[in-house]
Amino acid sequence: MNLDKWNKLSFASQMGNIGSEINRVIYWQELKDKEKKEDALWRALELIDLTVIRRKSVEILRLREVVCDLFFGKNIYKVPVNSLKEYFLQFALLANK
Repeated sequence: MNLDKWNKLSFASQMGNIGSEINRVIYWQELKDKEKKEDALWRALELIDLTVIRRKSVEILRLREVVCDLFFGKNIYKVPVNSLKEYFLQFALLANK
């Protein structure tokens, strides 16, 4: 994703796009397709990183930490996948208003 193009999106649109990638991660995880899951996860992390560059937000960095822990780590934060989906859904709905 091009940084200039990404920066033109509203925060809600950015988060909605990140959520779309996270939903893909979850979808491919459920289908046990490790390669496609990891591809979607790296895209989601790239979008999170682009958001951090502009926003410099501790909350976005914490989100990145939680996502990495959930999909690469041991889920020490005990975040249910469905709560992550709900979190991003709110931004997608806001972006579509």
